[in-house]
Formats: sequence, structure tokens, C-alpha cells
Amino acid sequence: VQLQASGGGLVQPGGSLRLSCAASGSIFSRNAMGWFRQAPGKQREMVADITGGGTTNYAESVKGRFTISRDNAKNTVYVQMDSLKPEDTAVYYCRLKNINYRGGTFEYWGLGTQVTVSS
Repeated sequence: VQLQASGGGLVQPGGSLRLSCAASGSIFSRNAMGWFRQAPGKQREMVADITGGGTTNYAESVKGRFTISRDNAKNTVYVQMDSLKPEDTAVYYCRLKNINYRGGTFEYWGLGTQVTVSS
């Protein structure tokens, strides 16, 4: 499985960015795709997650500001990030979680894309 993320960059506080991540390879019919982030000196944290059926989950810190979506035909996940704050600055990683018929999970990670929120 390969994950190719794009869309990071520098934005002013209050601005918006949209990240995309395209997955290729062996993708199970049952899976979840999502975004994590890691700021300097901090642990990696979940930002948002979405199942193939469209069930979403968000970190409290981004609820109401970020929107995750996916295009199953393209195996691509997006996150629209609005009202960005300096504390959103981090490297953002895309993750695919394959789930087999026994409930076992297999995780794959993209290389990460830098998001910097600064004036």
C-alpha cells in the first residue's frame, strides 16, 4: 500500500487549507482512512478519521473547523481545514487502516505534509 499526500503549506491564522491523500495497492473493502498530526516535541495525535461507509470521528480540538471526506472510487481522503490556528501547525500524516474479516487491522502511513499556520 502506498499513500501520497498533498496540499500542505503556509497559511495565515484564520485561513484554510485542503489536504488530499490518495491510496494505492492492496486496499481491503473494509477500511478507514484518516489524518494524524505531529507537532515538534509532541506525540502524534489523531485529527480525523472516516470509514468507507462515511462514519467520521474528529479530535475535539478540530471539531467545527475541519471536515474529513473521501472518494471511495478514487481511494482518496480529504480534510478541509478552516479557521486555522497557530496550534494547528504540524506535520500531517495520512493513514489507511485495513480491517480483515476477523477484525484484525493493518496500518499504513504516508510520508507527511507540513502545515504551518503563521502570520
